[in-house]
Amino acid sequence: MSEILIGSNPNNPQVVGIYSSDATADEKASQLPKPSGYHILCAIPEVDKMYDSGLAKAGETMHIEEVLTTVLFVVEMGPDCYKDPNKFPSGAWCKKGDFVLVRPNSGSRLVIHGREFRMINDDTVEGTVADPRGIKRK
Repeated sequence: MSEILIGSNPNNPQVVGIYSSDATADEKASQLPKPSGYHILCAIPEVDKMYDSGLAKAGETMHIEEVLTTVLFVVEMGPDCYKDPNKFPSGAWCKKGDFVLVRPNSGSRLVIHGREFRMINDDTVEGTVADPRGIKRK
């Protein structure tokens, strides 16, 4: 099937909208969820396909590295992120466009057009990094 179902009514099954597999980048981006409240939408940076030695990584190895990654890219922030002055007296811990450090398996996982995203809470961020290359989970 060259089309992606984006919604239907379970009580009255019918397609509400579809995107062709050759949808533009803007149409695909419009499918990203808008974070609500104190949630942050993050993308998972692409995993290196090769080891430093030059050997190719197995698909399962790449999947495990992706799922257990500790570095995420902040795509969008909910309207209530870092608004509580008692909890965040020094202000926001990150901003849109930052690479952030989180614990492995943090947040809710979702896959859109084959790319994995995470929805995390604002207090899940443990730090920011300027350049995520070279950071690996131990």
